[in-house]
Parts: sequence; structure tokens; C-alpha cells
Amino acid sequence: MKSLDALATPQGIIAALAIDQRKSLRRMIAGAAAVPDSEISDSQIAEFKESVFEILGAHASAVLIDPEYGAGVLSRRAPGAGLLLTYESDGFENPRPHRMLALMGTFSVRRLRELGANGVKIFLSWSPEENPAANDQKRVLIERIGDECAGAGLPFLLEPVVYDPAGADPRSPDFARRKPALVRETMQEFSKPVYQVDVLKVEFPVITAHLGTVYSREEALDAFRAVDEVARCPYIYLSAGVALAEFTTSLELASEARVRYSGVLCGRAAWQNGVAVYAREGRAALDRWLAGEGVANLRCIFGHLKSASPWRAWENR
Repeated sequence: MKSLDALATPQGIIAALAIDQRKSLRRMIAGAAAVPDSEISDSQIAEFKESVFEILGAHASAVLIDPEYGAGVLSRRAPGAGLLLTYESDGFENPRPHRMLALMGTFSVRRLRELGANGVKIFLSWSPEENPAANDQKRVLIERIGDECAGAGLPFLLEPVVYDPAGADPRSPDFARRKPALVRETMQEFSKPVYQVDVLKVEFPVITAHLGTVYSREEALDAFRAVDEVARCPYIYLSAGVALAEFTTSLELASEARVRYSGVLCGRAAWQNGVAVYAREGRAALDRWLAGEGVANLRCIFGHLKSASPWRAWENR
């Protein structure tokens, strides 16, 4: 296992911030401004990222950003904050058949390391129910990326997000019922040593908006424990664009379940309400919002990590 010290707090907890959204961020800003996506310029995307990176990044153990729009701000990261760079060409906005993984054509792990990366992140759309040949191709790609990261000596963070190949709404009650098993199978698969994953960035196994309807509190806690049981490497939780209250409620469930997660890598839960501020009032107003409400959001999230397990607790397992 590679050292994750550069990405973690002195206590070994990963309290990281994500601002690697690209197409989805353009869509968010356009929606807030009530204009077509095409009217949001690349410079606006970069400007928003720069503010989040500089202001909120100063309060995180590490920051995840993309080298496409974020390259200009990399040298301005806060002292002591680790740098994670994304390697895939897109995330949730994957247009390819079977949501096949594709990498950015002008980067490699070596080049990301030269930009100062302390780790590399890959977003993978994954479903145990997908076409077997497509899933095998995805497995091969993750094996190759694991080899590339190992050769460069950089930690490999894999973010497998489950979906329904038939297109079910990922927030629907039907998908919520199936999600615990899907997340557990995904954790079990990518914990295998063949992938050389150093940290799994995973979803919560339940959707807390359906707590009390789709599953009872005890069923939800059991889902957290079932996923934890099959983990074979450190794992952290992602925010998946949910509101702050839902994210912190999910962290409270993880704490109550006494699972061994090692922190979070959260994005929109901390800064998404600043998008409308930026769209209406510009960067100066965004900077003020981030310094106030944005920092408060981040501190609220990180304040829920008291039960998290240091990543080194996974060594020699």
C-alpha cells in the first residue's frame, strides 16, 4: 500500500474536497444563469474552479481537480493540502455505449505526477448487471491504470459509481432497494489486489431520502456493515451531488454502524449553492460566499468524521 499521508490529516483521515466537475459544472452554471450551456465559457468554468480550489481548498487535507480547467491554479494550492488529479475524460456525463471508461488523451499518470499530483482519481460507471463483455473491458482498463499508477509510485483512487443499464432513475425507490447489494458487489470486486487500488471512493449503500420507506434504520445500518465487511482496502465516501443535510445524515449512519471508512472526498455538498451566486453576481460575490457559507459547509462535513478510521489501520490486512 502506497503512503496516503500527503492526502490525509495528521491523524490519517482523508478530509478532501472535489472540484473536478466539468460538463456538469457548465450545466449547473448555465441553469443558474438561465442560458444555454454553450453560453458558459471555458474561462468561467476555470474561474469558478479557481475560487473553490483556493478558498475551500485551504480547509481540506487534499483537493481533487481536473487538469483541463484547473491547470492554472495548481501552483496556488494551500500549504499542506495534497493534490489529486482526475484522469478520466468525463464522469457522470459519459456518452459512450455501456458508459465505457475513456481517459484524457493528452495526459498520462506520469504527466499528472509532473503537474504535482499526490494521487490519481478515476471515475468508473459500473454495474454488476451490465453486459459481461463490457464489464470485462472495464476490468482490464482498471488493471492497466493500476499498473500505471504503481509504476509512477502514485496512489490510485478509484470511484466506481453504480447504475442501472436499463436506465432506472438512481434516486428512485426501486433503485434504492437494489443499491445496497450493488454497492456491496462493487466494493468486493474492486477491493481485489489485481486492480492495485489504494483507496476506493464509494457511494453510501443507502439513499437516506428513502429511510423509513424503502428501508428501516436497522436495514440501512446493516447495509453499511455488509459493504464494510467485504472491503479490503481503505475507502472514503463521495457526496454524489446530494444536499449537505443528506450527506451529513449518511455520515451519521456510517458512524452509528461503526464501519471502517477513512474519510470523505466531497464536492457539491459543500459548494453547489455558490453556483447561483456566481451566475448572478460574479466572482467577487462567489468568493465572499465561499469564505462564509462554503467554509461553514466544509467544516460541518469534516466535523462528522470523528468516527472515521485512519487509513493506516488498513495496512497489513
